This record gives sequence, structure tokens and C-alpha cells, in this order.
Amino acid sequence: MTTLLAGCAIAGPTPLGASPSASPSPTPTAACPQGEGIDLPPDCAPYDPDNAMAQNERYRDRMDLSAESRDAAEKPANDIRTGLETLRTSGDLSVEAVQAVFADAGLADVQTLGDERAVAFGAAAPEGGCIFGEVSAELLTVEIGGVIMDGGCLPAVGH
Repeated sequence: MTTLLAGCAIAGPTPLGASPSASPSPTPTAACPQGEGIDLPPDCAPYDPDNAMAQNERYRDRMDLSAESRDAAEKPANDIRTGLETLRTSGDLSVEAVQAVFADAGLADVQTLGDERAVAFGAAAPEGGCIFGEVSAELLTVEIGGVIMDGGCLPAVGH
């Protein structure tokens, strides 16, 4: 059984100061990129595509880190740098070996991305922030910084 409903719409009261014949401004129904010298139709909500792309990448930005947190991370970061330099020059690089270097420095829950050719890493520092970087046969970086806007010390895979 199909039910059909019919109805009538009655115009509501006229707002104060408006004339009954005033037409409402159109409601945007689409987002349209702004461009210099381009007039957008009234049903477009303008946006700046370059700014939108920049904002889309903000998840990788690091939050500020206090001087106390940075100081507390210096010793484990130096221990990790020494251990990873030994791995790098020995040719025994692997995700498991990188995780062992962090464990030896007293840091658990290291995030890693990579394989035996190169490993990106990040772990929570003792008093906040992160110790992060990358190691390969050709390169070693170990840095101290705040967590990324997404949370954690490394961007999620697929970002």
C-alpha cells in the first residue's frame, strides 16, 4: 500500500525591517575555488584551493616542545644515535634491530616504518615529545621534537 501525502507551505511572518517582497539571498549549494578575476555564481561558497591544500598537510606539523622536555630527551637521543650509528655501519639494519636500540635506551613503543634498507622511527621521549628520525646505510638522523598534530611521533601510513 502506498500512501501519498499532500501539503501546503504557508509563508512565515516577515522579519522586522524587511519588506514582504524582499528576496532571500541564495544559499550556497557548492564549493567553488576562488580565482583572480573570476566572478562566482551566487550558489557557490568560495574557497582558496592553495590554502585548503596547505591545511590538509598540517597533520605532519609538530607541536611545540618545552625546554625541559627537550633537555630530558637529550641523553636517550644520544644513546639512540650511538646505537643506530653502529647498526648503520655494521650492515645489520632491520626494523627489529632499530627497536632493540630504543629498548636499550630505555624507550618502549617505538613506531617504525621500513625494512632492511631504511627505517623511519619515532618514540615518546621521557618527559613528552618525540625522538624521531631515519636510518639507512647512507643516512642517520635523530631529532627531538613535539608530537605531530595527528598524534604520535610519525605520520600514519598512507598519509
